[in-house]
Amino acid sequence: MSHEYRHVLVAVDLTKDSHRVLERAAQIAERNNAKLSIMHTLEPLGFAYGGDIPMDLTSIQDQLDEHAKQRLAEIADPLVAKENQHVLVGMPDTEIHRFAEEQGVDLIAVGSHGRHGFALLLGSTSTGVLHGAQCDVLAVRVGKKGEKTEE
Repeated sequence: MSHEYRHVLVAVDLTKDSHRVLERAAQIAERNNAKLSIMHTLEPLGFAYGGDIPMDLTSIQDQLDEHAKQRLAEIADPLVAKENQHVLVGMPDTEIHRFAEEQGVDLIAVGSHGRHGFALLLGSTSTGVLHGAQCDVLAVRVGKKGEKTEE
C-alpha cells in the first residue's frame, strides 16, 4: 500500500457483517501502525417517527444508546480500545463525516453489499459517506455467508 494511513475509522451498522468490515480495516491499520476507531450512528427517534410524537423519548433513546454501545463493544473488543469505540446520535453519513474531519481520519471503512446498479452498489449510507468524505473510503464487500470479501 503506497499511502500511509494514520487514523482508520470503521463505520458499522451493528449487523453480523460488521465483523468483516472491522477485520479488513484492522489489517490496514496494523500494516500502517495507525490508530483504529469504530463508530455506529443511531438516528434520533424523532427522525424515525417524523418528530410528531407527543411524548418524551429521552429514556427510550438512552436505552437504544446503551444497547448500541454494548453491541459495538461485542464487535470491537479486543481489536479497538474502549476509548476509540463511539456511538453517536444523528444522521449516519453526516456524523461519520463530522467525526472523520474532527478526529483527523484519513480512511473510512464501510460495508458494501455489491448489488447491481450504482444506487444499490453501496447502500444509501455508504453512498452518502463516499460522496461527502474528505478522505479515502474503503467499501468492504459484505453479504451472504461464504461470499468472498473484496477491496
